[in-house]
Amino acid sequence: MAESLREILDAAARGVFPPADGGTSVVPQRGGRDAGVIAFTAHSVVFTDEDEAWVRKTLAALDCDPLAATMNARFLTAFAERTGRTTDTIDVLLTGAPLSGRPEVALAEVADPGHPRVVSARRRRDEVRVWAADGGVLMLGRGVAGRLEVAVEVAEGARHRGLGRRLVTAARQLAGGEPVWAQVSAGNARSLRAFQAAGYRPVGSEALFLLP
Repeated sequence: MAESLREILDAAARGVFPPADGGTSVVPQRGGRDAGVIAFTAHSVVFTDEDEAWVRKTLAALDCDPLAATMNARFLTAFAERTGRTTDTIDVLLTGAPLSGRPEVALAEVADPGHPRVVSARRRRDEVRVWAADGGVLMLGRGVAGRLEVAVEVAEGARHRGLGRRLVTAARQLAGGEPVWAQVSAGNARSLRAFQAAGYRPVGSEALFLLP
């Protein structure tokens, strides 16, 4: 079992996952911004600088299926209260291998964007780069444990034309040889379909906690 969160993520991007043993690994945060939980198949990873004994005691006290404990609402609430952090949703975590070639959609890199989605991305990621397309925006930045994360925005009038799929495919081509990660709300079926059509594969679920 890898020891750091980045090692765990890098292995998962290669298709090598923690053992499906029903266990939970507790690893340190990488930096102060991101704490949270990733649930792989029958194994969870809690990344936090809080006391590991508190994590295990809180999980053990839940009256629920142990395989679901780390994503149980009571544990997530306790985690938020303990850390003073907030969380939005439980996301599906996907990853896509880098691709060669040029994007099939025309992109223009934007130096100083004020788009609300871009402002949000810069609160959650470092080294954010932004490209504008006709009807959409593509963002890449360093998120959890320094992984390369993608986010896209497609204008209402440009939807249902495959632009989202082309944008997230372009992210794989702009990745510089490393895997790209995406967090998508489980209820956002349209976005999930776009990512999967672009060759991304779901690897788990993630609840991310940020300081207010």
